[in-house]
Amino acid sequence: MKGFVRETGRVAAMPGANIDTDVIMPKAFLKGIDRSGLAVGLFHDLRFDEDGAVRSDFILNRPDMADTRFLLVGPNFGCGSSREHAVWGMLQYGIRGIIGSSYGAIFADNAANNGLLLLSLPVAEVAALAAQLQDGAGDMTIDLEAQRIETGAEATGFDIEPATRRALMLGLDRIGETLTHADRIRAFEEAYLARKPWLMDAGSDERIS
Repeated sequence: MKGFVRETGRVAAMPGANIDTDVIMPKAFLKGIDRSGLAVGLFHDLRFDEDGAVRSDFILNRPDMADTRFLLVGPNFGCGSSREHAVWGMLQYGIRGIIGSSYGAIFADNAANNGLLLLSLPVAEVAALAAQLQDGAGDMTIDLEAQRIETGAEATGFDIEPATRRALMLGLDRIGETLTHADRIRAFEEAYLARKPWLMDAGSDERIS
């Protein structure tokens, strides 16, 4: 995964509550056997009409939003089904972080496992950030190392679980995090097999316990 230390780009406000994973990634884009092409599926029915034409009034379609890196969202964002494609599509599109007050639990787990930063702030702080935007958009920097959101001259601090912060900064998924303990795992295996060497003997008739 790509590590997240300090990222700068455009932020788009999508303040509606309960935006679910079917809106984020419609089911038509779940048919592939790999992760390719999911950027097109992201918010597809909001970005395009029934004929495939671009909806010019949707915020991500505006000319000034080509470098969108962050979303400022309403409560319970990412609720609904467990489709991991929603997170994959966001990352393929270029979204690196989301700021809101609450998220669907499985969506939050999928985000953490794939390097998408989710920040949870009190509702009043989310509203204060939204008030700084012009027509629902603006420029933003998120500094994960300093735990700070910067919008122009304003800066807002945030809390994040230390293990999640470390994994995001180092670009570690669950497997990568496990592999950081490879030496300890190997030492345990060697010590265990030294106590029970017959486990490595495929032709042994002794009972394995």
